Amino acid sequence: MFLSAGLFKAPSGVEQVVGLTGKKDMETFKVTRVYTGADGHSYFDTLEYPLTDAGPIGSLSDRVKVDSLIFRKVPPGYDDWHNAPQKQFVVLLNGGVEIETSLGEKRSFEQGELLLMEDTTGKGHRSRNLLPQERQSLFIAF
Repeated sequence: MFLSAGLFKAPSGVEQVVGLTGKKDMETFKVTRVYTGADGHSYFDTLEYPLTDAGPIGSLSDRVKVDSLIFRKVPPGYDDWHNAPQKQFVVLLNGGVEIETSLGEKRSFEQGELLLMEDTTGKGHRSRNLLPQERQSLFIAF
């Protein structure tokens, strides 16, 4: 399940959805998505996974079924145009990355951010390290 609503900034990728009354309705976990449109170009989108209060352990989403986990390191000068090899979440463990869509829109992402890469077809995207250092990430394929 994904949501979209009027939001205000909250820390660590967690957003609070505010309803018409101005009161907090629920928390969500925000994920940036890169996908292929019907025209073959890549685009950015934002998905929000609803979170439910689970008491002292915090707020949790519903389970997301995944297939495998891949550990990844890229060299300091990494700069590559490609399609995602499969639908996957990417967790940035260190360093930052700039993603550029096929239409030239660029966004920068930092350590700790989560991406959902779904542009397995079409013109793909460009990934470039923000700093001249090795970057580590996790691919969580589904």
